[in-house]
Amino acid sequence: MTSVSILAQENANSSGSPATLLIFLLIPVAMYFLMIRPQRKRMKDQAAMQASIGVGDEVITNSGIYGFITGVEGDRFWLEIDDDVQIRIARAAVQGKVVTKATDDAATDTTDKATDKATDDSEAS
Repeated sequence: MTSVSILAQENANSSGSPATLLIFLLIPVAMYFLMIRPQRKRMKDQAAMQASIGVGDEVITNSGIYGFITGVEGDRFWLEIDDDVQIRIARAAVQGKVVTKATDDAATDTTDKATDKATDDSEAS
């Protein structure tokens, strides 16, 4: 009886090992594509946005403060949050640029002009 139970245990263990091994190999791959890769992309986008900020841009900080950049000192910005009220913040504290209606309208006008030109060109052909 003992030999039968030992053979049964060997067969049970040997049949599940390739599937188990495959699952353990797929978990890190899935984690990379679902968690690590998107986070790296967000970090690159955030770094590119922070590098593109200059004097005169309206920004929002991580703490929710809106203001205009009035000066740059290395890795710090001077942020004007009200008339004659400026604070100094770290470059990393900027969450994003504020898109104003005038900026949206200008971008839309440029896109509309390009679309109109493409339409005119296709109609002329």
